[in-house]
Amino acid sequence: MQVNQGADRSGHQQPVSDSDGHNTLPARSWSSVLVLSRPRQVQIFAMLAPSLTKRTLLAALSIVCLPPAARGFVSPIFSRKMASSSTSTALSGCVASEARELGLFSTTPLIHSLPLSKLCAPHPVYLKLDLLQASGSFKDRGMAHLCATVRKVHGANQRQKQQQRETNGDINGEESPRMKVISSSGGNAGLAVTTVARSIPEMDVAVVVPETTKKMVIEKLRSLGAEVTVHGENWNAADGLARQWVEEAKESGGGAVYVSPYDNPLLWTGHSTVVDEIISQLSSSPSSSNLTMGAILASVGGGGLLCGVLEGIERNIFGDESKAKIVRGSKVVACETEGAASFAASFNSNPASETLGEKDLEMKRLDAITSVATSLGALEVTPAVVQRAHRHQERGTTGSGDDVLSYVCTDEEAVDACVAFASEHRMLVEPACGAALASVYSKRLRDKLLEELKGDKKSAIVVEVCGGSGVNLELLEGWKAQFLSDKDS
Repeated sequence: MQVNQGADRSGHQQPVSDSDGHNTLPARSWSSVLVLSRPRQVQIFAMLAPSLTKRTLLAALSIVCLPPAARGFVSPIFSRKMASSSTSTALSGCVASEARELGLFSTTPLIHSLPLSKLCAPHPVYLKLDLLQASGSFKDRGMAHLCATVRKVHGANQRQKQQQRETNGDINGEESPRMKVISSSGGNAGLAVTTVARSIPEMDVAVVVPETTKKMVIEKLRSLGAEVTVHGENWNAADGLARQWVEEAKESGGGAVYVSPYDNPLLWTGHSTVVDEIISQLSSSPSSSNLTMGAILASVGGGGLLCGVLEGIERNIFGDESKAKIVRGSKVVACETEGAASFAASFNSNPASETLGEKDLEMKRLDAITSVATSLGALEVTPAVVQRAHRHQERGTTGSGDDVLSYVCTDEEAVDACVAFASEHRMLVEPACGAALASVYSKRLRDKLLEELKGDKKSAIVVEVCGGSGVNLELLEGWKAQFLSDKDS
C-alpha cells in the first residue's frame, strides 16, 4: 500500500490515501494527538495506524441509536407508558446513543408553563429544562457526544495496537495511555467538559481560564477534578494557550484533544438531541400529542446550540413523517442581548441563500462584549450557524413556514425575564438564558412572535431553558438592583 501524505497551507497534516484511493489517517500512534475541533471543521490527526481507512473511522464514530434505557430526568409530560420501557422506542434512531448509554447527559423535563401560556395565548408554552443537566447547562449534551466519540476512537486504536503487539509476539505490551482533553472556557463549556470527563475513568481534563473568571467557577472546576490554569486577560488569550498545549503534546508524543467551547460539529450533533427529546415528549403526552412546535426559542453565543437545534430539526424533517409533522414549519428564534448580538450582525449581513458557502459569507465581528450576558460573549459566531439558519429559511419559501427570526433584547429585558422566571417557576438562570425567556416575557418581543405564529392554537412555543452555572441569589439580586431599580420604584 502506497501512502501519500501532505500538509495544508497552515502546515497541518492532511488525511492520507492508500493506493486504492481510500482515505487513511497519518501514520502516527496514539501517543500523537487527536484534534477534534478546529474552526469550522473537524480534522482528525493521528492516533491510528495507516491501515485504518476513513470508512473504518467513520464506523467507529457513528452514533446511531438510543441505549436500552434512557437515563436521567423523565419529563413530567411523559405518559406512564413513555416513562417506562417505551422511552427507548420513542427515541430510537437518535444520535449520541453512546453518550446516553454511558449516562454522560440527561433527558431533561419538558414542562407546560401556565403563566407563560396565559401571556402567549392561544399558544401553549413549554419549557425544556436543560438547566437540570449535571453541570447546570445544555452544554453537557455536546460535550458528552464529543467525549464519548474520543473514548470510542481511543478504544478502537488500543484494540488495533493490541492486535499488532500480539502479531509481533509482544504478549505483555505497554500500558494503555490515558486520554486528556483540554478546553479554554471559564464558563459553562469548561464546567460541562469537566463534568462529563470525570464520568469517564480513563479521561483527564485540563481547563485554561482567563483572569476574568469568577473565583467560584475556578473552585468548582478544581473540585470536579480539572487541572485549572489561569492565563490571559480574555478568553482569546486562554484559548491560545490551550491550543499551544495541544500542539506541544503532539510534538512531544503525548496525547491531548483540544475542545472548543462551541465550534465543533460533534458538539452540534450532541446539542441536536434536544430536538429529538422535544418531539418525543410532545407526541407522547395526551395533552400535547396534537401540537406542533410552532417556535423554539434558543439563546445564541458562539452558535453551537443554534447549530444543534437546526440540525435536529433538519434531521427529523427528512425522517419519519410522524416526527417531521411536529417540527415542519417551525420558527427558530435566535435570542441575544444588545452588546453581545454577534449572530444578528452576521445573519443580517448575508442574503438568505441556501447555496452560500463559508467563503461567500460576510462574517461580522464585534469590537467588544458590552452586555451583562457574558456567557453569550463570542465576538463572532461560527459561519456554520449562518449557513444552517439560511438553509432553514429556504425551506420556508416553499410554503411550509420554516423561518429563522433574530430577536435582540436589552440587558434590562433579559434580567427582568430571569427575575420573573425565578418568581414564577422557582429556578435560577443566567441573563444569557434570560435572552430566550425575554422573547416571551417582554411584551415588545412577545407581540412580534405571536404575530409570526398567527394565532394557531396547535402551535406550541418551546423555550430552551439553557441554564448556566454563573448565577446564584446574590448575583440575581445584584442584576436586579443594577437594571431594574427604576421599575421597582
